[in-house]
Amino acid sequence: MWRATAASFMRALRQLGFLKLPFRQEAKPGEDTRVLALFRNRAELKKAYGELQDEIYRLKDRVKQQEGATLRVQEMLSSLEQRLGAQDSGYPALVFYQLRGLWQLGRELIEQFLADLARQLEDRERRAHFAERNRRQFALRQSVETQLRTSETQVAETAAHLAGLQSEREGLTRFWHYFRRRNLESRIESARSARGGAEAALAEARAAFEALEKEASPEFPGLSLDARRAINLAGIAYAEVLCQRLVKTRLVTLAREATARREVADDYGSRAECELLMAEIAKARALVQARTNIAQEVKVRSERLKQIARYRSASDSSPTPESIAFSEGDLPAGESLGASAARMPNVLAEDTWDLFRILLR
Repeated sequence: MWRATAASFMRALRQLGFLKLPFRQEAKPGEDTRVLALFRNRAELKKAYGELQDEIYRLKDRVKQQEGATLRVQEMLSSLEQRLGAQDSGYPALVFYQLRGLWQLGRELIEQFLADLARQLEDRERRAHFAERNRRQFALRQSVETQLRTSETQVAETAAHLAGLQSEREGLTRFWHYFRRRNLESRIESARSARGGAEAALAEARAAFEALEKEASPEFPGLSLDARRAINLAGIAYAEVLCQRLVKTRLVTLAREATARREVADDYGSRAECELLMAEIAKARALVQARTNIAQEVKVRSERLKQIARYRSASDSSPTPESIAFSEGDLPAGESLGASAARMPNVLAEDTWDLFRILLR
């Protein structure tokens, strides 16, 4: 009895459709895409986080390095204060920094001279570059315009010739004009072909003219190798002039030694000797900064260097140091190869006034 009741109950449920209700919710079509996007975003965030961590470590290292440099500077300042506070060590410190200032003055003078000369030569070469470009452009424009006008004339002539043949063909309507019509049709085909060729040539000429109009002006490539060599030789000559003005003193050597040191040297003698040396440095600064005959002296020495300078390769802009060494024949008229000339340094070999940092590459 109960089995029959259960069976009837199930039939009733099927009729009502209860068994067709979904008991398990299926995933929506876009759910998988959103999950993949979330995983992708998570991976990108982890990568960005790792990069930020690396950057933080690098910045911390730089901060530590800067703190160390700052500490060293503070120690140097403290040591300098102690030196300047004592009478015995104060005067040597003054001499030391005045010698460094003399070296820096020479370097700044050469840098300014080279900058002015480079600016002048660059302006000259820039004007020459664009003048040559304009000449080439003018000649090319003339050629393109001539071709364009010739093509337009050919198109007009072939079109007029074709129109005349077609007009003549239309007038031959009688049956006895059969052979003349056939002859004209052949000539008309040839005229059409000629007009097509003329129109193609006109299209090419117009395209060339438009391309020429759209062509951008070429950038100035910069100073040429000859200009850079001339500038560097002038800079070397300027350095030699400055050394020549101080050749009777030992200040160039002392200034080089002071610049190469980090700590103040104590080997400049007593207070009286330091005062004499500082007075000599003041005179040397005046000599170095004097502009009298500077252009002529640099020109003479530049001509000498131009004759003897040799380069390691065809692309080098600076000569080899050994090629510009002084010899007796290199000295100007009236000067002798005595003790004065013997003290003249090879400014490039000895990197006088920091020439290697100043010369153009």
